Amino acid sequence: MEADGLGLKGFPELKNDTFLRAAWGEETDYTPVWCMRQAGRYLPEFRETRAAQDFFSTCRSPEACCELTLQALGMEVTMVPGKGPSFPEPLREERDLERLRDPAVVASELGYVFQAITLTRQRLAGRVPLIGFAGAPWTLMAYMVEGGGSSTMAQAKRWLYQRPQASHQLLRILTDALIPYLVGQVVAGAQALQLFESHAGHLGPHLFNKFALPYIRDVAKQVKARLQEAGLAPVPMIIFAKDGHFALEELAEAGYEVVGLDWTVAPKKARERVGKMVTLQGNLDPCALYASEEEIGQLVKQMLDDFGPQRYIANLGHGLYPDMDPEHVGAFVDAVHRHSRLLRQN
Repeated sequence: MEADGLGLKGFPELKNDTFLRAAWGEETDYTPVWCMRQAGRYLPEFRETRAAQDFFSTCRSPEACCELTLQALGMEVTMVPGKGPSFPEPLREERDLERLRDPAVVASELGYVFQAITLTRQRLAGRVPLIGFAGAPWTLMAYMVEGGGSSTMAQAKRWLYQRPQASHQLLRILTDALIPYLVGQVVAGAQALQLFESHAGHLGPHLFNKFALPYIRDVAKQVKARLQEAGLAPVPMIIFAKDGHFALEELAEAGYEVVGLDWTVAPKKARERVGKMVTLQGNLDPCALYASEEEIGQLVKQMLDDFGPQRYIANLGHGLYPDMDPEHVGAFVDAVHRHSRLLRQN
């Protein structure tokens, strides 16, 4: 068994644990940084190879995305170019819940994702930690009811108001599917987990506290409990609720080591609101990467000054966009490393 206790797979020893130490709230010599986005949405060399392939055959390599959970539950999912996941038969009535599979089978349906995680962990050769992902219950529900993306999520929110009991039933099914899926990712080699609540901002405080937060809390609680029961070492967990700034204090107390922030949140105010009890992650405006490399450096310096040197992981406030210049992404990463080291010397 390897030193960090993640399994008997003989993984290479981790050479760079800065991200994990920051996530756990330990002191680091510099600020770790990573960027969100599926490679298929960003890296040019990946986009070229994907063009002739069906998206889900690509997903059976390391490109596992949160919509896979819904496919495993029995929802038909197609990828529409330029639009993203689409569900030809969305949930419209309460009786539609009957066509969903038992959440207990989801993990077994997604065995290829776990294999991809193990393969990726091996190929990383200990250079950096591997992060596992999943969409949070409300975000998954919104896709299922809307049939894809939506500017208002009005159909999904109609469920919350008109069918609260059925909504809770669906959210419980999704939570029960997510827990073994996330645990399975850790068993397969993931060294941290991030839960995306991409549609938090559509809810507002009342609906969020009623229909999103209880399930976000339960995912963290149950995943940690199951890892402990299985004799596996704990992994840090990240919650990223886009536009969920109204629930920052609640998210900081939801059982996650890290709270991700989008770019609409002022770092100093966020730190004042959560104190030192969690690590914060974020939150440069992704569009800042369209700026010159010099300006990117200035924006990063300001962001690092505002967040402070410890209990912090640098990131963008959302994902990379497909047309972003990899050189500017590199400038962002370099600026984080450079300025964070200077910060610690002062």
